[in-house]
Amino acid sequence: MREIKIAKLTLNIGSGKDENMLKKGLILLKKLSPLAPVKTISKKRIPAWGLRPGLTIGCKVTVRKDAKELLKRLLVAKSNLLSPKCFDKNGNFSFGVPEYIDIEGLEYDPDLKIMGLEVAVTLERAGARVKHRRTKPRDIGRNQQVTTAEAIEFVQGLGVEVKE
Repeated sequence: MREIKIAKLTLNIGSGKDENMLKKGLILLKKLSPLAPVKTISKKRIPAWGLRPGLTIGCKVTVRKDAKELLKRLLVAKSNLLSPKCFDKNGNFSFGVPEYIDIEGLEYDPDLKIMGLEVAVTLERAGARVKHRRTKPRDIGRNQQVTTAEAIEFVQGLGVEVKE
């Protein structure tokens, strides 16, 4: 019950209002993950940025199965080095990959040019379903929650160095 596992790995590409960037992002996420990416849609109106509700502003894909292998490939693109600032108090962590050509198995595509993506990893222990279930959801006890130190230890077990 104390074993930490990867609940999900979310890959995100923000494109703003640029339709060409959105199409390129969808193609990149299809190459990177076995799942089909979905478009993210704005919910708020922000006149300064030219956003209105219903406008597509990016794409994302959530990987649950075989997330560990994909995470290892993405961490190699970051030279297996993360900052402690990447981790939140719940043990989750996120980082950005500035150029997709650094990821193992992907080659430069002239149509895509150079673009990056954001990676968010959610860690949990067995029993986390209690928090998300439909009937009688409950808070998870403090001993079952993943702390920042435990998340850093988990990532170091994957061969990643965590330092400023």
